[in-house]
Amino acid sequence: MSLQLSDGDRVIIVGGGPAGCFAGLHLQALARQKGLTLDILLFEPRDFALAGPGGCNRCAGILSSRLVRGLKLLQTSLPPKVIQAEIHAYRLDVGREVICIDQPDSERTIISVYRAGGPRLGEPPYTRGFDGFLLDLVCRRGATRVRDRVQKITWEGRPVAHTREKAYEADFLVLATGVNSRPPLDAAYGYQAPETTRMVQDEFLAPPDWPEDKVHVYFKGPPGLKFGAFIPKGRYVNVSLLGKGLRLGAIRDFLAENGLDERLFPAGSHLCGCTPRIAVGPARHYYGDRWVAVGDAAVARLYKDGIGSSFFTSQAAMETAMNVGISRRAFDRRYRPYCRRIHRDNQYGRLLFALWGMTMHAPALLRAWMQAVRMESALPSAKRIHIRILWGMLTGDDSYRTLFWLSLTPSSFVNLARGLKRSLGDDHESIIGATD
Repeated sequence: MSLQLSDGDRVIIVGGGPAGCFAGLHLQALARQKGLTLDILLFEPRDFALAGPGGCNRCAGILSSRLVRGLKLLQTSLPPKVIQAEIHAYRLDVGREVICIDQPDSERTIISVYRAGGPRLGEPPYTRGFDGFLLDLVCRRGATRVRDRVQKITWEGRPVAHTREKAYEADFLVLATGVNSRPPLDAAYGYQAPETTRMVQDEFLAPPDWPEDKVHVYFKGPPGLKFGAFIPKGRYVNVSLLGKGLRLGAIRDFLAENGLDERLFPAGSHLCGCTPRIAVGPARHYYGDRWVAVGDAAVARLYKDGIGSSFFTSQAAMETAMNVGISRRAFDRRYRPYCRRIHRDNQYGRLLFALWGMTMHAPALLRAWMQAVRMESALPSAKRIHIRILWGMLTGDDSYRTLFWLSLTPSSFVNLARGLKRSLGDDHESIIGATD
């Protein structure tokens, strides 16, 4: 018989970032539907109101439209003080060309937030952080916050969380520590954390004429760079670099490579700086009897929508716990297939990013693609195939599988062929102009 949660059971959630808070919020909603009362203890020692690393979970802070819609399922919406910017377009600097990818439709709301109080060297008034908002919300709805750090979690017939001074038995344990903290699970659990790579981030004061609703993306930079993005956040701009082998000094090289250092962000103007890890693979042995890992401690979307992954993995895990059971067998039946779908979808993501890399290094193909995007901007939204693909890759708004197969549709090839024809025509006119 499967283990089940019962009225009055104690649930311990280790980690009070988005994954832990979403797990608590989903659990509270499901328990209310079943008429159960659960004793939810959420362990989080940090103060998310602090600026800089002391309160920050180190993330670019982009909320996808699917996450914004998901929040409504929990009967909540973001207060204006948490929202730093609404993103309506991505501006891509591709060699000597600039392409603007507009929001495909008004329903795809992308929001930038701070995870904590803002940059380390920022000035008052400090921002209201997303993580602090979620933590306050789950506690208002009945969870108890414990401000101690969990040092280790042992197995004594059930999970037992140990702080420096006390031990807490759990009927059910949720691991939501993420990949930037050491998981405190005892070796007996068999948990193996996901493979990771590093991002490099910093914050700057936004120049006076900096667009408040556009993310700027650049592809030139230090060796190993996949891309770098400038994300508007109210008074500030977040710079996030993704690649292999990057170090904190890569920010300065990136700015110089793209001609942005002295003109927009002079030396000494950086306000924070960090090199967070992001998951690029799934964890192993991420659930068992009476425990489960959620968020990027289990699996996350490749490169994009990490906070959204926290929401949806927590939802899948808590629905399994409440509706099927909290045994290893229950999670194997309902939670593992969901996580495997994310992992398989990420394989399509790797293909898409590989194709994008090939396009960037094939001038003729790149010109054809840029012409296709320009031509699509005049078409109805349903026919803007390449715009939708790129928007989805940049925001995490669609599954990679959907985007990959969309790239192989007849409409995609027709638009690309038209773009190639126009680019060849432009080249021909340039040659004629040069010989006149």
